[in-house]
Amino acid sequence: MATTAPATEPPAAEAPSAGTTSAGTSPTEPAPMEARAGNPPAEPSGTTPAGASPVEPAAADEVPGSGHSPTGSAEPPVTAPAPTDETPNTGHSPTTPLSWAAFTPRHSPSSTDQPDARSREPKHALGTRDNLKPVVFTPDPAQPRGGRHRRRPDDSEVTQIIGVEDVLAAAGANTTTSPPRRHTVGRDRPSPWSKPRDRVIAVVIAVVVVAVGVVVWAGSESRATVSETTTPGPALPAAPGAVPAQLSELWQAPSGATTVPIAAGNAVVTASGGELDGRDPITGQVRWRYSRDLTLCTAAEGWSRAVALYRQDGVNGESGCSEVIALDPDTGHRKAQRTGSAQLGTGLVTDGTYVTASGPTLLNTWRDDLVETAEYGQVPALINPGKQPRTGCTYGSVAMASSRVGVIERCPGDPGDRLTVFRAAPKESDSPQVVFSVLLPGVTGRLVAMSGDYTAVAVADQKQLVLFGPEGSEVSAYPLDLPATDLAQDPPNAIPVTSSTAANVYWYTGSKLMAFSRDKLTPLWTLSSALGPGVTFDNQLVVPITGGLAVLNEQDGSTIRTIGVDRHGYTGPVRLSAIGPVLLEQRGETLAALR
Repeated sequence: MATTAPATEPPAAEAPSAGTTSAGTSPTEPAPMEARAGNPPAEPSGTTPAGASPVEPAAADEVPGSGHSPTGSAEPPVTAPAPTDETPNTGHSPTTPLSWAAFTPRHSPSSTDQPDARSREPKHALGTRDNLKPVVFTPDPAQPRGGRHRRRPDDSEVTQIIGVEDVLAAAGANTTTSPPRRHTVGRDRPSPWSKPRDRVIAVVIAVVVVAVGVVVWAGSESRATVSETTTPGPALPAAPGAVPAQLSELWQAPSGATTVPIAAGNAVVTASGGELDGRDPITGQVRWRYSRDLTLCTAAEGWSRAVALYRQDGVNGESGCSEVIALDPDTGHRKAQRTGSAQLGTGLVTDGTYVTASGPTLLNTWRDDLVETAEYGQVPALINPGKQPRTGCTYGSVAMASSRVGVIERCPGDPGDRLTVFRAAPKESDSPQVVFSVLLPGVTGRLVAMSGDYTAVAVADQKQLVLFGPEGSEVSAYPLDLPATDLAQDPPNAIPVTSSTAANVYWYTGSKLMAFSRDKLTPLWTLSSALGPGVTFDNQLVVPITGGLAVLNEQDGSTIRTIGVDRHGYTGPVRLSAIGPVLLEQRGETLAALR
C-alpha cells in the first residue's frame, strides 16, 4: 500500500451548516480543525498553495486515516512534494477526524525519506508543536498547590499546559472529557543519605556531638552545683529590751570560711568547705543549701546577702578566688554571680554600698549586682596600660567608708609606707580615681578604720594613731599604748578587726579594744580584757571577754555587768553578730548561737 505523504494544510472553506456536505467531507464529519480551533481563515476551495500539489480528498465512506477503501481496493498512490518549512508535519490529513484515542504519531519514515531538520523535531502525543497553541494557565494564589516545588502566592510566573488541541471526536464515537495534562519535567530528588557511607558519616557526627555535650556538661558549673532553695522562714521573736542575765548555747555549726557570723534577714548563714547553709537562728536547722565542687575562699555579709568567693583560677591561669556569688539569706536563691580576679588570701570589706575584695597586689570592688566598679593594682588582663597610678606595690591593710577605699601601699622607691584613698566607683573601672595618697613615717603603718571622710592609721614605729582628713592632710595624732606584737603584722586577710554601732567605731588590736567616735574617729576609751570588737545586742553594747561577755556603756566604756559563757576550751579571738533574740559567736572555725 502506498504511503500518504504529509500534505500542506489546504485552504478550508467556511464550515457547512448542519446537514450539508462539502467536497471530500462526510455529512457526519465535523468541521475542519482549523475552523474550530481559531486558526486563520482558509483560502477558497479549489485553490492550491504555491509549491504544493493538489491532493485528492478521500471518499466519504473511507475509513479515516487508513489509506484504503472499505472494500479493500487499493487506493492509487498520491504523490506529494517533500515537506518544506512552510508545510507543518502533522502526521495526518487535515480533513481526517481526530479523537483523544487517536493521538498517536503515524509518520513512519521510509527509505526514500530524506532526513532534514523537520524530521528530527520532537513530537508530542497530540501533534507537532507547529499546530499546537499553548494554553496559558494562571494559578489561583488562594488555592494550595501540590508537589515538592511550590511557588509563593505572589509569584507572577504562569504555567503553560503543553499538548492541548481543540479536536472533536469522530462521528458516532464516544467522546470523553479529560482535564489537560500538566507537563512535568523532573523527578523526586533522591535522599542525600541513601548511600551506606553517608549513613556512617551521619552516625559518626551524632556520636561526636553527644560526646562533646557530655564533656561540656561534665565540666560545667551546673553539674558541679547543688542548689536547694526554700521559702522565707517565719518571723523571729522580738529581741528583749535588755541583755538577759544569762545566755545558753542553742547550737553549733562549722563555718571555717567566715571571720564574722553572717546574720541577715531571718537566717544565719554558715560557710565551710564548698558549701553555704542557711539555718534557722533558733534551732540551727538547715533550711537551704548551696554547694559547689570548689573550695570557699571567704564569705561575708554584704548588701544584706551572703557574699562568697570560691577558689578558682582566674585570668591567664593565675591562682585566685575568681568565682563570686551573692545569695538571698532567707531562701538561698542566687541573686548575682560573676567571674572576677580576686587573689588568694582575700578578705571582704563593705561600706554598705560596695564590697571590696582585698589581695596582696590587687583590690576588686563590686556593686550589689556584682558588676566590678574598680580595679586597683596589678590588673591581670591589662587592656589599657598606664592607667594605674603605681605598679609593683604590695598592700598591707584595707578599709572602706562612704564609697571610698583606703589601703596601705608598699611601693618600690618609696621611703616608707603609703596611705592611698580612692573612689569605689570611678568613671572607668580600670582607671582608679585617687582622692589622695600620702607617705607615712616608717614602714609599719596599719590602717585602723575609716568613717565618713576621716581615716585612722596606726604607726608602730612612732607609737601613734594618726588621723587624716578628707584631702589627706594630717588632722591630729594620739599616742598608742599597745604591745609591740599587736602591730607587728598586718591583720588577717588584710581586713582590720573592727565593728561599728550607731555611736562608735571599735577596733580590736589583738590584746585591747579601742573605741572611737564615729564622726571624726576621735579616741574615746580602751578595754584591756576584750577578745574582739563589740556589737549592739538587745539595745546594749556587748563585748566578748575572757570567760564570757561584758555589757558596757558606750560613752565611757564602763561595765554594766558580765555574763559567763562556756566556750568549751576555746580561748582565741571572738567575733560577734546579733539577729533578733540570738547572739552569734564566731570562735575560730566554729559558729555558736546563744540565747
